[in-house]
Amino acid sequence: MPRADHQGGRRPMRAGLDIGGTKIDAVAIDDAGTPVQRLRLATGFGEAEVLANAAAAVTGLQRLARSEFDSIGVGIPGLVDPATGRVRHAVNLGFDDTAFGSGLENLVHAPVAVENDVNAAALGAYHLMALSGPVAYLNLGTGLAAGIVVDGSLWRGARGVSGEIGHIPVDPLGAVCACGQRGCLETVASGGAIARLWPIEHAYPAQALFAAAAGGDPEALRIRALLFSGVAAAVRILVLTVDVESVVIGGGLSHVGAPLLDGVRGVLAGWAGSSTFLASLDLPGRIRLLPDGLSVAAVGAAMLGAPAAVLRP
Repeated sequence: MPRADHQGGRRPMRAGLDIGGTKIDAVAIDDAGTPVQRLRLATGFGEAEVLANAAAAVTGLQRLARSEFDSIGVGIPGLVDPATGRVRHAVNLGFDDTAFGSGLENLVHAPVAVENDVNAAALGAYHLMALSGPVAYLNLGTGLAAGIVVDGSLWRGARGVSGEIGHIPVDPLGAVCACGQRGCLETVASGGAIARLWPIEHAYPAQALFAAAAGGDPEALRIRALLFSGVAAAVRILVLTVDVESVVIGGGLSHVGAPLLDGVRGVLAGWAGSSTFLASLDLPGRIRLLPDGLSVAAVGAAMLGAPAAVLRP
């Protein structure tokens, strides 16, 4: 049955889905943005299966929350057109060009908003971590990208590529990036970069790299230093271009934890030691790790249903 407020009316409820390569993390939030229910389902593969499992997540949340939803938000990898809900190049999900938003609406009979998963995570991190000022969520996953929140709202930029800092070339002699450029930041500061530079059969290559570096392996130390410098460069870019107050480091590499944060802060402190300008910006003090267990992408997706959740230029 629907939840009621103190006047007897139904309280607004929104659902958010974080659709990843293997699982769907789904949450229901109340009108204050507080998560009240959560469930996880397997993602599946291919357009029909992913849509069916997304719909199952929504109906499962409805049973748990005992309420219909005013809106449903989806955070999903790939190139997303938020205006149409169309998703392209979601290769890990098994489809290349899908009208995902309208497809899900037809199954759940409620308004659906679709956003790139990193942008959704940025909105969720801003809310759940109670941050203030402009904020960047730096996603260190297979690739490298950032979501930017200004005045509590998502900033996409003129053509939707705001935060694609992983494709800023930093080394003209570096590796060729998947985007076609050479020496992009993503080629040295991402899970994909570690897999290329430190090829190893391990469930968690980054953890293995850090363990080898802690044991004194020279090549592991070199690659770890390259990673630290690359992530530090990403932080510097975000501060110098957008002047964000906070940079939240999330994504798979963030699970390395304190050793990653300490290493990046060490690089930033070293740069500040030779630049009074950088020292004045307090870059080490602006970064923080995403705490474990926060469903930031799902909560951020749910918040897409709020009218002020997206800021357009």
